[in-house]
Amino acid sequence: MELFSSFFLILPLLLIFFFIINTSSRRHNSPETGFKSYPILGSLPDLLKNRHRFLDWTTEILAGCPTQTAVFRRPGKIHFVMTANPANVECMLKTRFENFPKGERFIAHLEDLLGSGIFNSDGEMWSKQRKTASYEFSTRSLREFVFSNATLEITSRLVPMLSEAAKMGKVLDFQDVLERFAFDNICKLAFNVDPACLGGDATSGAEFMRAFDTAALLISKRFMSLSPHGWMLKRKFNVGSERILKESVDTVHRFADDIVRARMEGKSGNKNEDLLSRFIKIDEMNSPDLLRDIVISFILAGRETTSSALSWFFWLLSLHPEVEEKIIEELNSIRARTGKRTGEIYSFEDLKQMNYLHASITESMRLYPPVHVDTLSCLKDIVLPDGTFVGGGWGISYNAYAMGRMESIWGKDCKRFYPERWISSNGVFRPENPFKFPVFHAGPRSCLGKQMAYIQMKSVAAAVLERFVIDVPRKEEHPEFLMSLTLRINGGLSVKVKERS
Repeated sequence: MELFSSFFLILPLLLIFFFIINTSSRRHNSPETGFKSYPILGSLPDLLKNRHRFLDWTTEILAGCPTQTAVFRRPGKIHFVMTANPANVECMLKTRFENFPKGERFIAHLEDLLGSGIFNSDGEMWSKQRKTASYEFSTRSLREFVFSNATLEITSRLVPMLSEAAKMGKVLDFQDVLERFAFDNICKLAFNVDPACLGGDATSGAEFMRAFDTAALLISKRFMSLSPHGWMLKRKFNVGSERILKESVDTVHRFADDIVRARMEGKSGNKNEDLLSRFIKIDEMNSPDLLRDIVISFILAGRETTSSALSWFFWLLSLHPEVEEKIIEELNSIRARTGKRTGEIYSFEDLKQMNYLHASITESMRLYPPVHVDTLSCLKDIVLPDGTFVGGGWGISYNAYAMGRMESIWGKDCKRFYPERWISSNGVFRPENPFKFPVFHAGPRSCLGKQMAYIQMKSVAAAVLERFVIDVPRKEEHPEFLMSLTLRINGGLSVKVKERS
């Protein structure tokens, strides 16, 4: 054990030593594009130097490459390709889909938390879950269930909580509020269980969320480790971050196991509408372990992504009052057209008319995608459309964060928050090519919950903005990234809530 600890103490010093030696010995007559590669260590020294600003660093690298694609080299001839090129993304996610599975390396990184759930499986296991979920997500009854659940959570918990905060002059962590809202909502939708984390005394739900946040953060750090074997050694000896991860995953599993056990024993809820019940009816799906993995996957998809998107959306609105004003004008126009008073519930048809709000949320996700980098594996040697060679066994990813900042994709104003880029001349929302905007993935693995996510996000945004002013006291300071499985705001989003007059 002492030898093991000494190794991890010495490794960073060795890396820094080699970094200094190699940097001083290299002289470049012209700027180098792509990830720099050093003898023995490959591209690791620059990763060590820029790990704290990984997204901005990789964006700069990809923007400086002629095809927006670069190769990252690790010791031992382990290569990894990163791209922000839409043609390459289409090849990975659609044209040559079968050649780019999640892969054993990726699955191993997430298996402790996600098991064999739909986001962490390939082949037949993925296909069966996808087929079941695809059918269920296409039903009108599920859409209505989504809408009614979101509306109830907004009117009975979110709005009263914000009203109370406005009266008391409280400072809220709005990211935390949105995460608790999303957690309650996805639990009711997927399992017909109400953890009451928003505005309630929910001990088990709160414990689960803390454990889930810790597990998601630590498991995502596996992808950033300097040595691919480092976290495996720590897990084997149950030390450091891997010990904390194991404890957190155990808590997450207990929560999900309790939900599955109660449902399989017929002890909870209406068993006709929620998603878990629909999976239980399928013989190949109803093993307790697989159902637990499905539960956790739904929580990841339903809680993490929408709360991340809305947190960045409200921060961006605080910097752009002109956008907020246009959203309010659109909401007022819908109220006037339908004859509904402020505070009355918007219908699903009303939500469909919110083109500018839809564009604003979409523009926010272009700049701050909830899933900022998506990673796959390459089965067989291939040459990508831009001419980049990818070897069999290599890792490959598309960087959605970088893609939102590429002039080659969005023009010279690519870093500007400008919802109008999504609005056609007749005022209707105009979608983009999904391989140019892969925030909801694309191809056979495209996000089944896309419509559900927009229903929830537009419902929340409309209800909050027409009643309240969300003031971000330090809005000019760009929030620090918390790179978990989704792109979150480190330290939360502190806001003051005021009633809108």
